[in-house]
Amino acid sequence: MSVSDRTRQFVRQRAKYLCEYCHSPERSSSSRFTLDHLIPQSLGGSDELDNLALACRRCNERRYNSCTSIDPKTKQEILLFNPRKQQWREHFTWTADELKIISTTATGRATCYRLDLNDDFHNQKFIQESRQLWTQGGWHPPSEDPRLPN
Repeated sequence: MSVSDRTRQFVRQRAKYLCEYCHSPERSSSSRFTLDHLIPQSLGGSDELDNLALACRRCNERRYNSCTSIDPKTKQEILLFNPRKQQWREHFTWTADELKIISTTATGRATCYRLDLNDDFHNQKFIQESRQLWTQGGWHPPSEDPRLPN
């Protein structure tokens, strides 16, 4: 079953047009962000609103069909961050220069590790360079957590 345009638009607005994992702004991309199934369809996940998150292509591809990852600190398998059930600021924060995401919990560490939110493991710094440009353009960091009520 295909997700309707109305549902896509609702998910985009709910996320305030930010990737719900790395907080990249959708307007910085040459194409619309993807809808990520929090429980992947390959594992029985549905197209229901509570199972959908807005994700940049980079985060969506790195998450693939995983629901868990290893916490590098404890070596335990941990559920990935779920933007429908958790608030971003409870698991992540920004470095002082606002170019890197710092994980503050096991969930945050496992998610940072799986999605490589700072390009630490791919030996590239593209996302940090992008964040620096977004800061100069006034798009970064997001002025508020997309999960907070208005």
